[in-house]
Amino acid sequence: MRYLVISDLHANLEALDAVLADAAVVGYDHVLMLGDVVGYGADPGPVIDRTMTLAPMTIIRGNHDKVCAGLESPLLFNDVAREAAEWTNKTLSADHLRTLANLPMGPVQVPPEVEICHGAPFDEDHYIFDEQDASRAIDASSARICLFGHTHVPALFATPEAPFGPETQVPDEYALPRGGPALINVGSVGQPRDRDPRAAYGVLDMDRQTIRLRRVTYDIAAAQARIINSGLPAWLALRLERGQ
Repeated sequence: MRYLVISDLHANLEALDAVLADAAVVGYDHVLMLGDVVGYGADPGPVIDRTMTLAPMTIIRGNHDKVCAGLESPLLFNDVAREAAEWTNKTLSADHLRTLANLPMGPVQVPPEVEICHGAPFDEDHYIFDEQDASRAIDASSARICLFGHTHVPALFATPEAPFGPETQVPDEYALPRGGPALINVGSVGQPRDRDPRAAYGVLDMDRQTIRLRRVTYDIAAAQARIINSGLPAWLALRLERGQ
């Protein structure tokens, strides 16, 4: 079983299309979507439609999905994120808003060995950046493999006794820890923040027990133009080319 793992699309249609084209070549059986379909980008409706057309095996909500759907107040967001969320809420149709509002809360188990969450297994809005938070997440997870998003930064966490191992056949592939837990972030499709502007996604191969962390170039200029022409804050366009 091979899972296409995508997270933090953030209404970036150009990035999502590039990822799906690359993933079609790599190959996968089912889709796992870890939240934040919308927010920041200029194409929330088309990205919702494209995501649901994939018929994800499992999909959960992100914090931007909640706020843009009107389930939570945007007041805790910074000014730019709040403006984008309010714009998204006004732009989306009633059906799209209903779709966002009905996304389930994580964590959700994908039998038999995988769990997905947006932030962390113990709090869907918590950011996991360091080993201390990773340790808490591993302890809280109910599955051997936990996939998370939210930070927009690819990351692999495991215990020292059972670390990830390199795969010699494919440069971007890592062997999952044998007999130990794994906490994995495949990065963001629509707004990477690791100084690499390329869209990020992953392919989890349960048969081979590997994770591939893929990066894909896309038409950043087109995505930027859509943001500017929509009247969204210019910083949202600039950060795409900087990967931050």
